[in-house]
Amino acid sequence: MLLELFHCSGGKTIIYTGSGTGAMSGIVESYVCTKRKAFVINGGDFGQRWYELCNYYGVPAVNYTVPFARDIDYANLRQRIADEKPDVLLCQHHETSTGQLFNLKEISRICLEYGVSLVVDAISSFLAEPLSMDDLGIDICVCSTQKGLNIPPGLSIVVISKKLEGYPFSHKGFYWDFSTNLGNLSRGQTPYSPATILYLQLHARLKQIMKEGGEDYNIARVRHRSELFRSLCAKYGWDIPAEVPSAAITGFQTADKKRKIFNYLIEKYDTYIMPSSTPGFYRVSHMGLQSDEDLQLLAERIHESE
Repeated sequence: MLLELFHCSGGKTIIYTGSGTGAMSGIVESYVCTKRKAFVINGGDFGQRWYELCNYYGVPAVNYTVPFARDIDYANLRQRIADEKPDVLLCQHHETSTGQLFNLKEISRICLEYGVSLVVDAISSFLAEPLSMDDLGIDICVCSTQKGLNIPPGLSIVVISKKLEGYPFSHKGFYWDFSTNLGNLSRGQTPYSPATILYLQLHARLKQIMKEGGEDYNIARVRHRSELFRSLCAKYGWDIPAEVPSAAITGFQTADKKRKIFNYLIEKYDTYIMPSSTPGFYRVSHMGLQSDEDLQLLAERIHESE
């Protein structure tokens, strides 16, 4: 079911008991470490994480920084790829720290032109934005359970393209090692103790998604919520900095420089809203169980606290 939702024909999945960063680490340990040079699109906290992982494992990496909440200059990206000649590119589909959605079709086109392997963090875009590994020529994708899948955190999934069947993965770590995990999964087991309850929840959730009509229904639902909340942002005068915002979340800028909104919602309503290192910038997810009334009430309470 995961391969079908990722549109990854004949691929393989590794389901780790661990967070998304653990799965990202596994990708760098097992795959990126086999490459001569990595190219990291760093548009925020999670792009920075790819770069830090490359540094940790000693992989030479270009740190291609993108300004806060801005889209990539794709002509410049193409030129840098031509100049740097990397053999693997690491990026986010959606940079969760800013709300910016990157154009995977354009990134894929550049990678195919220059023979660069494409690895994508789809942790916050899976089931919130359209994504096809087959169409985009993506070699590896990663997602986690706590975002579009809408179950508790604790499992992260690496999806590996059929193109990498038989690939000589490296062995730079123990727990996340691709070969160890794929070898055990071929006999229907994980190499180490799985979070069994979460596996059962994942299976039930995937069946529910397929019964509802697959990713299209889920994506449409998320998009509706994002459009509704953004209309409320306009009503209350909150700016949305992302040049191309993803439907997954709305990152919005307020005049609050001292986390007044954050503290007010916690203290008065026992409501947690995701703050940021940028003063006054907050993020609201549009995944999970969430009604129009929930979003309207949240916006009213944020406005009340200003």
